[in-house]
Parts: sequence; structure tokens; C-alpha cells
Amino acid sequence: MPPDRLDALLSRFRLEARVFHSGLLCGSYDFDAETGYLHFVRRGPVRVHHAAGKPFTIEEPSAILYAAPTHHRFICAPDTGADLVCASVRIGEPGAANPIVASLPPCTVIPLAAMPTLGPALELLFGEAFGQSCGRLAAVNRLFELAVIHVLRFAMVEGRTNTGMLAGLSDPALAKAIVAMHEQPGHEWTLEELATRAGMSRSRFASTFHETVGLTPGNYLAGWRVTVAQDLLRKGRPLKVVANEVGYASPVALSRVFKAKVGSSPREWLALPTPTVSKPLVVASSPR
Repeated sequence: MPPDRLDALLSRFRLEARVFHSGLLCGSYDFDAETGYLHFVRRGPVRVHHAAGKPFTIEEPSAILYAAPTHHRFICAPDTGADLVCASVRIGEPGAANPIVASLPPCTVIPLAAMPTLGPALELLFGEAFGQSCGRLAAVNRLFELAVIHVLRFAMVEGRTNTGMLAGLSDPALAKAIVAMHEQPGHEWTLEELATRAGMSRSRFASTFHETVGLTPGNYLAGWRVTVAQDLLRKGRPLKVVANEVGYASPVALSRVFKAKVGSSPREWLALPTPTVSKPLVVASSPR
């Protein structure tokens, strides 16, 4: 079985979604910049104003992803409105250093017709979101998380990524080396080994990697090791054990790199409160 470009990421980056609106939206509604968002427009039109660029109008059923916290406003007709399902989302740990979020545009808009494989899940999502069955919120939350995976997959396949992790995984040759680093973070990878995985010479691999990902292979590996360390530390693994599993000779060595990448020591980072993506209000109204 060929290596999976997303499996290692999704095993390390916590993916969480919480639906907070399903149904009719009339007039205007502002979304704060405290979390990421995934919106499904089932029926428009919806005029979108946001801090990520120029306003635009959604006319056809579409997905709108704000991977990073971004203030935006939806304006719908005051009489007929629009049918939407909205969820706050989090992909991995918060912060500008999040490599998945950094790889995506500030706003990703995808017509639902462009993602036919998502169709059956969307039928379930809309059925649960606009219905009144018990357990509907839990069901819609899980379906939203599945939808995020489809959006990430689409962004990689269709080249909707910025320079960064997902851009590297979008390149068939570089992906072989990146997946190898993801699957074996504790291995002492050399430039020669990674270039061989990618089927390139050392110099071509190094230049292509830097141009596509925006980092040297060594810096990328260090960042991934810190990501894995964060995941293991959140799960309660001792720092000494974590350091060994991600390829560092001592906790001191890992702590030095960790602080350089995250801005705090592992102990300080663990003491920070874990953000939530939950929103205070669930709106359930029937579509017209």
C-alpha cells in the first residue's frame, strides 16, 4: 500500500469541529477571529466580507473554509435569507506556527459540485443539521470533521495551497520524503536519504524542497519533531521518553529546539490552557 500523505498529519494534529448554526440566516452576521470556521452554503446567495481580501458573493452551494481565525461577515437577503450550516474548527495546536494552517490560503472557497466524493457525507450532514433527531449535534460535529479532511484533500490535489507543508505533500516526489519524515521522526535522516526517497539528486532535492516548502529539509524535520513532541506531551508522555522518540539525545536538546519553534519550554507550553472551538449559541431553524 502506498504511503498516505494525510494519515500521519491527522494522527498528530487534533481535528475538532463544533456546529453552532444550522438553518436560515437573514440579514448580516459577524464571525469573530477567535477560531477557524467551515461554512456550508446550501442555498444562497451570500455576500462575504472579510479581513482576508476583497468581498465576494456565493451563488451556488459551496464550502467556505477559514483555517486561521479571520473576522468575516455574511450578508444575506433580509426576506428570503440563505440556508447555511456553520461550525468552528481547529486543526492542530493554535498559533501562527501551525504548519497545516500556514499552508492554506486565508479563505478557501470550493463549490460543492467540485467535491463529488463528499456528496454522501453532505447528505448526512444536511439531514442531521436540518433535522431534529436526538444526537444530531454530535453527529454533525463528526461529519464536519470528515468534511475538513475532504477540503484538505481537495486543496492538495487541486494546488490550493501556499508554500508550506501541504504544498510539499502536493508534490509527488517531495511527498515521498516528507511522508518518510512524518512516519519516522526519530530517525537520523540525512539529506542523501531524503533525496533518494524523492528520486532526486541532493542539490535538486534541497533546492526544490526549499522553494516548495519554504524551509530546508533539516528545519522542516525539526518542526515536525516538535509537532510530534507536542502530541506526545499532551498525551502525558514524560519529556525524557518523548525526546528519545523524536530523535533527540536528551530532554535539554529537545527543550532547546521546542522553545525556538514554539516560544516557550515544554513545561510552560503544557501549562497553557487548551483553547476550545465551542461557540456559545446553537441556532436550529428550518430552511425555507
